[in-house]
Amino acid sequence: MPDLPEIDLTDPAVLNDPFTAYGPARERSAIARLHAPGMPPMWGVLRHAEARAMLSDPSRFALSPASYAFRLEVSDDLLPYLHTVQEMEGPNHVRLRKLVAPAFTARRAAEFRPRIEPIVEELLDDLAKQATAGAADLLTHVAQPLPMAVMCELVGIPDEDRPRWLRYGAAISAGAVAEFAAAFSEIVRDAKAAVEARRREPRDDIVSDLVRAHAADGDRLTDVELVALVWLLVLAGQTPSNLIANSVEALLAHPGQLAALRADPGLAPQAVDELIRWCSPQLLTIPRIAAQDVELAGVPIAKGGLVTAVIPAANRDPRVFPDPDTLDITRTGSAAHLGFAHGPHFCLGASFARVQTQVALTALLRRAPGLALAGDVQRAPDGGTWRLAALPVTL
Repeated sequence: MPDLPEIDLTDPAVLNDPFTAYGPARERSAIARLHAPGMPPMWGVLRHAEARAMLSDPSRFALSPASYAFRLEVSDDLLPYLHTVQEMEGPNHVRLRKLVAPAFTARRAAEFRPRIEPIVEELLDDLAKQATAGAADLLTHVAQPLPMAVMCELVGIPDEDRPRWLRYGAAISAGAVAEFAAAFSEIVRDAKAAVEARRREPRDDIVSDLVRAHAADGDRLTDVELVALVWLLVLAGQTPSNLIANSVEALLAHPGQLAALRADPGLAPQAVDELIRWCSPQLLTIPRIAAQDVELAGVPIAKGGLVTAVIPAANRDPRVFPDPDTLDITRTGSAAHLGFAHGPHFCLGASFARVQTQVALTALLRRAPGLALAGDVQRAPDGGTWRLAALPVTL
């Protein structure tokens, strides 16, 4: 066994700056051992090429049943709705991805941009009102409500139901497994209602697309699959919340990059990918489990071993990204980042996350020419997610 780095996910150095903390370990080895109290040890893949290879090989590294969904205590009648496309492997996963992928293309996301823009403007109006007396929390007033509002709009959740979905999303964001499990019957009920509403009255939204979706051989999504997909889309679609907040903080810390994006909003698509590379909120991919005794980067991994890609380490791998510790929104090649994972389980909603982050950043910079931090930035101590506890700003 090679002499591998040992990384404690609760180490203050890792919690406070994982991008720097993982660097020396990555240059020492492609693989590290990750530890945290109450969590089984995992193999962490630190380098980009090896991480891509692992994520692209479900025959050797299958999704692990260690994710939260398999630990929820729910009634037997609700269990089928926990089995989402995110948790599947093999033919079932291929079948579902084939059916739903047309609803999540970059073109479809671009078509929804005009519906995202007024949501952003309304939230920025609220931020401006809050900031009239001084500082306002951009996280609370923009970054957190935006993804839920966007996903409810795209999925077709009625306005009167959205406060409940905000509560469900807050439980997910906080990692509150017990609260999420307690609300799961309500989540399934509301997802069923959304599906039935679109069966009766199809509209220009994702649920209507999915209700109509069928393969050339006539295959369609079952009712259970539709409901599971709806709740997953709304609740898993909250990634832009932390991405937007992280991006604003990063731009404010790099005034030259902020000025460049403000001067040329056309840079937004590549700027967002560079910001995902630079400050991705997701630090670890969903664990995979070794389906057999395998070797990865010269390291033997026994059958059953848990393996995860360490995203901040891979996204700053100098073998792929020249001068990786420099934030450069004009960089070419940033889209090779692993912020949305890779392979068969590449994030379905990646195009929508990109578009709403682009819209949010360009609108904010246009409307707030004097945007500045108002005090110290505090982060939530979380070994799995790089996220802020608050982002006080003046406009």
